[in-house]
Amino acid sequence: KDNRSRFWGLYKRVAEEHDDEFLERYNSDMDIVLVFSGLFSAVSTTFIVAMESSLSPDPNDTTHALLTQLVQIGLGTFAAAGSAPATPASTWSPPIATIRIQSIAYASLSFSLLAAFGAVLGKQW
Repeated sequence: KDNRSRFWGLYKRVAEEHDDEFLERYNSDMDIVLVFSGLFSAVSTTFIVAMESSLSPDPNDTTHALLTQLVQIGLGTFAAAGSAPATPASTWSPPIATIRIQSIAYASLSFSLLAAFGAVLGKQW
C-alpha cells in the first residue's frame, strides 16, 4: 500500500475514536439536561398552579356584595341597594407583582421545556 491509503486509514480510525468519545460525552450531557429540565418543569408547574388562584378575584367578595345588596332590598332601602347589581369583581385587578411573578414562572417553564425539546432532538440526531 502507498502512504496515502495508510494515512487515510489511520485518519479514519482516529476520527472514529474521537467521534465516539464526543458522542458518548454529549449523549450523557443531554441525559443530564433532560433529567434537570424534567424536574425543574415539574416544580415550576407546581408553583404556577399554586399561584393561579391569585390571578382571579375572590368569589367570597362577590357573594358578600350581593348578599349585602339583598339585605338592603329586604330592609326596604332601595336607594342604598342601587338599581344595578353589585359586581365588585369588575373593578378588581391582580397586583402587578403577582403578574410579574407569574410571567417569570411561565417564561422559566417555557425555557425548561425548550431545553428538554432541544435535548430530545439532539439525542435523536
